[in-house]
Amino acid sequence: MFTRSTVTALVCFLVLACSEKASKNQSSAEFLKSANQSLKQEEHSASIAAWVQANFITRDTTKISSDYDAKFAKLATRLAVESKNYQGQSKDEKRMLDLLLKNTNVPSPKEDSKNKQLAQFKSELSSMYGGGEFCRTPENCQSLEDLEKVIAKSRNPDELLEAWEGWRTVSSPMKEKYSKTVALGNQGAQQLGYKNMADLWRSKYDMSPEDFEKELDRLWGEVKPFYEQLHCFVRNQLNKKYGDTVVPKDQPIPAHLLGNMWAQSWSNITDVLGSDASSAVDITRLLEQAKYTPLKMVQTAENFFVSLGMPKLPSTFYERSLFEKPQDREVVCHASAWHMDLKEDVRIKMCIEPNEEAFRTIHHELGHIYYYLAYQNLPYLYQASANDGFHEALGDTVELSITGKYLKEIDLLAKDKTQTAANDTLLQMALGKVAFLPFGLMIDKWRWQVFDGRTATENYNKDWWQLREKYQGVAAPRDRPANAFDPGAKYHIPAYTPYSRYFLAHILQFQLHRSLCETAGHKGPLHECSIFNSKEAGSKLWEMMKMGASQPWPVALKTVTGSDKMDATAIRDYFAPLEKWLKNENQGLKCGW
Repeated sequence: MFTRSTVTALVCFLVLACSEKASKNQSSAEFLKSANQSLKQEEHSASIAAWVQANFITRDTTKISSDYDAKFAKLATRLAVESKNYQGQSKDEKRMLDLLLKNTNVPSPKEDSKNKQLAQFKSELSSMYGGGEFCRTPENCQSLEDLEKVIAKSRNPDELLEAWEGWRTVSSPMKEKYSKTVALGNQGAQQLGYKNMADLWRSKYDMSPEDFEKELDRLWGEVKPFYEQLHCFVRNQLNKKYGDTVVPKDQPIPAHLLGNMWAQSWSNITDVLGSDASSAVDITRLLEQAKYTPLKMVQTAENFFVSLGMPKLPSTFYERSLFEKPQDREVVCHASAWHMDLKEDVRIKMCIEPNEEAFRTIHHELGHIYYYLAYQNLPYLYQASANDGFHEALGDTVELSITGKYLKEIDLLAKDKTQTAANDTLLQMALGKVAFLPFGLMIDKWRWQVFDGRTATENYNKDWWQLREKYQGVAAPRDRPANAFDPGAKYHIPAYTPYSRYFLAHILQFQLHRSLCETAGHKGPLHECSIFNSKEAGSKLWEMMKMGASQPWPVALKTVTGSDKMDATAIRDYFAPLEKWLKNENQGLKCGW
């Protein structure tokens, strides 16, 4: 039932009349205080609804969660529009107003009919992706999960091609709706004062949109030579496996052969590359031998952060989190970290198995949790990482400390054991983390071209593959149909989730790790370092984390690294032994594409 205040707020949102009135009657400080309180309250309610939905999946809980999410999105959009009426009297107020203005990815147009259209198109795109299947016949359908298993495990080029093309039949019908959401989102961005959504997205990094794109290109330039060596080695090994007809020696690598549906990680083809996985420490076996339970795995990860001088987790964390898959209901098992009340009610939701992947993931998720706890006393608009790359980078930085040294410290690995064949271990890591970099870069480069009009609807697919070839050296297995919309086969495109954050996270984690290892007094190869038990490293990390988004990211970065510039050379330092080995292996080969 609508109250008068609800109706008034809705009318304000539609016609912006109250925005102008508010600017006359409120100071910037009063407006921001109210905005912080309203957003915190609505996000708390939306988080509770989302938590219930993820842990008790029904049609009703899904609708309730969707309704609360829509309510929060509407509030955020309204406050972003209203924020344009305030100038801010202090540096702090100006920063909050700027963050509030940029607190949306697909801003809604103010016209009610267009706002509803945008919401409908976004919902339909989400459903088309989430419910997508490749059907040879009505009775013979495969889900994305089924097709991913084929891509990961099959070594038959024909099977791989069918699975790869099959998933992309799901995305072709999205093209028209995606184009319409771009047009509507651009209208919303223009009403906020931006040229288009590209201008909005690139403006979120404490620098001009143009400078941000140049910064990404600079970082990519620092790591590109190493990527080219990795690409050269992988292509040559694939050529030996499949022959010149399937994998030419001087052309981009066909995308269906790299073990991942989007060729963003190549970790599933280590067998094809001749890497000996048996030389690496088998963490899964060690966990099984030590009889680790899901609870013990979480407690071990908590102890990592406590060893750095950080506080123990609140007791409610263990009371309210989900660690194991229930037997009586369906839940979303995908690992996630939750900041429910934006204070101490923090939780993780994860169906934990005693294996290496889960062990690493728990350490990563608790990185998010400790970030939440570090900045919990800040106003709502500052309760975020320094930029959107830092949150992911923090968890990944902690994962880099899961080394043989750490495993010995927690008595999982015998003290007399050594990790041999470092190149095999580093190669397996590089196939995930380094192979990802150009993919992480080009996703948003494609979207920026779409948002600002450089890429027309009819050229969506052509320009997508031009960028993939340019940056990744990866090509479509064969000519694509005229109606193809291959970008839509990646979740983050129809979901409108920015992707530069993942590229930045892959850069920042190594830079943070290198500096923290120096602070911890580590001697020796960087890939052998663990900051476990270093209070000095933990102090620097906590100092950065508790800033949240209250300072520009260069200030936060400097607290850990001593530098206010992102630096991709740390990746080269980490993988230095592997890069040297790859150059030797690639002698006599024609690298590049």
